[in-house]
Amino acid sequence: MKRAIAIAGWLLLVVLVISTAGWGALALYYSGSQNPVVQTGLTGAVALAAMLAVTALGFRRWRWRALAAYLVLFAALVAWWLGIEPSNDRDWQPDVARLAYATVEGDMVTVHNIRNFAYRSETDYTPAWYDKTYDLRKLEGVDLVAVYWMGPAIAHTLVSFAFAGGDHLAISIETRKEKGEAYSTIKGFFRQYELYYVVADERDVIRLRTNYRHDPPEDVYVYRVRGPIESGRNLLLEYVRKMNALKAKPDFYNTLINNCTTDLWYNTLVNASHMQFSWKILASGYVPEYLYELGRLDTSLPFPELQRRAHVNARAQAADTAADFSRRIRETSAADPRKP
Repeated sequence: MKRAIAIAGWLLLVVLVISTAGWGALALYYSGSQNPVVQTGLTGAVALAAMLAVTALGFRRWRWRALAAYLVLFAALVAWWLGIEPSNDRDWQPDVARLAYATVEGDMVTVHNIRNFAYRSETDYTPAWYDKTYDLRKLEGVDLVAVYWMGPAIAHTLVSFAFAGGDHLAISIETRKEKGEAYSTIKGFFRQYELYYVVADERDVIRLRTNYRHDPPEDVYVYRVRGPIESGRNLLLEYVRKMNALKAKPDFYNTLINNCTTDLWYNTLVNASHMQFSWKILASGYVPEYLYELGRLDTSLPFPELQRRAHVNARAQAADTAADFSRRIRETSAADPRKP
């Protein structure tokens, strides 16, 4: 029994050394260092230290010394990691150059730096930003927008707030990338992107995905969420609070726990009737199905039919730059089999 316990303890130490070293090596590799030689050298040094520590664990004479030395190295890595600070002062790509923020006076919310670019392609566009005041008393509904490009399990999710008169305000939680920087899922685990709230006209944030992104193509679905309109107002004000907070103090994006869907869910916690956490929030492609199961979407139709009707790509491509883009992507013609 003692021998079995000793072996189990040894295996646990080996797993801990390998897993922590793996994290440290990846953190260094994706650190964004301007000197790739130093970056690669430090990554290799951590991997070598882990190999030596694991080897030493097999020798009673060296076991605890090696483990102590490795713990010092890992503590230094953690201290470096904790010292990485987010910033609002970088050379940003034009599409994330401005931070949205809002001022609230009673029921009136004035949103600044709403994005509405004129696109010629995904990367060729004329920047345009505007400010607009919204009356919370005229909020009519909240839509969930789900964007798919790599199968049913993964989606980018965003919300759009619908106001009387046809106004829509879309808010998408994304990474704030610097010029020349591309998105990487793995880098997103290692404090390489600031968190960014894209506050946009639907002709920007939806049309970009339906009309201009082709590699890979993206499928966009728009669902009206059921619930008290007061909850929608609370949600919008929570989004306002968060984007104002990011303007004052930036934060990091994280692929797993601080992303488009988890942060959307965090924002819904402002309402007592928020949906409970589920694995389907992490597997973000299933969020619409999860809302349907909770009765938060139109349940008069089977979900596959509702999903088919929610698909807006064809309507968005037909509407293109039309001023009533938001209305047209939500309507169906009498001849359209998707008509409710």
